[in-house]
Amino acid sequence: MLKAKILFVGPSEVRPGPGPGPGERGAPMGQGLADGALRESGKTVLANFLTESSDITEYNPTQGVRILEFENPHVTSNNKGAGCEFELWDCGGDPKFESCWPALMKDAHGVVVVFNADMPSHLKELEMWYSCFVQQQLLQDTQCLLIAHHKPGSGSDRGSLSLPPPLNRLRLVHSNLEDDPEEIRLEFIKYLKSVVSSVSESRDREEMSIMT
Repeated sequence: MLKAKILFVGPSEVRPGPGPGPGERGAPMGQGLADGALRESGKTVLANFLTESSDITEYNPTQGVRILEFENPHVTSNNKGAGCEFELWDCGGDPKFESCWPALMKDAHGVVVVFNADMPSHLKELEMWYSCFVQQQLLQDTQCLLIAHHKPGSGSDRGSLSLPPPLNRLRLVHSNLEDDPEEIRLEFIKYLKSVVSSVSESRDREEMSIMT
C-alpha cells in the first residue's frame, strides 16, 4: 500500500488575553486561550476536520508535532483501487520549534501551509514557510497547498487576497468550517490525489532506474 507523508505547517500567534484589572477576579480557565484563538491560524482544528480524527473545535497550541494517520476512500494509488495511507504531521508554528523542523521535513511528500488571511503578519510569513518547507526540500509546487482559513463570523472577502511571486503560482484555497465545510474537504481530496500521483511517479522512476 502506498504511503504518503504530508506536513501541515503555518504561523501561530497565540497571545494571551488581558489579565484582570485592579479589584477584578481572574478569568475562568481557558479564557486566555479563547481570546488568543482569534489570532492563530486554526491549523489544528482544520487538520482534525480533514482527517476526521476528532470533533475537537477548541484551540490548543500544538507542541512540536502531532501525527494523524488516516485513509481516504476517495483517494487510490492505481486503477485497481488500491488504498493509500497518509500521515499528516501537524507541526507547531511557534518559532521555538524551528530547530525541530529539519527532522520533520525528512521524507515529506507534500506541504500544506495554513494561515489566517485576516492577519497581515501571517501573509508576510508565507514566503518564509514556502522557502523553508517546499523550495529547500526540492518539492514541486504541485506538492504544496495554501489554505486561507477564515474564522467563523470573520466575514472575509475571499476575492481580496492577492499573493506576490512565487506564491501566486501555488494553489490557494479558502476554508470556512462554519459556512461551507464541504468545499475545503473536496479541495483537500484533490490535493491528496495530486500528492499520490507525484509519489507514484517518483516510485515508478526509481523502479525503472533499478531495472536499467
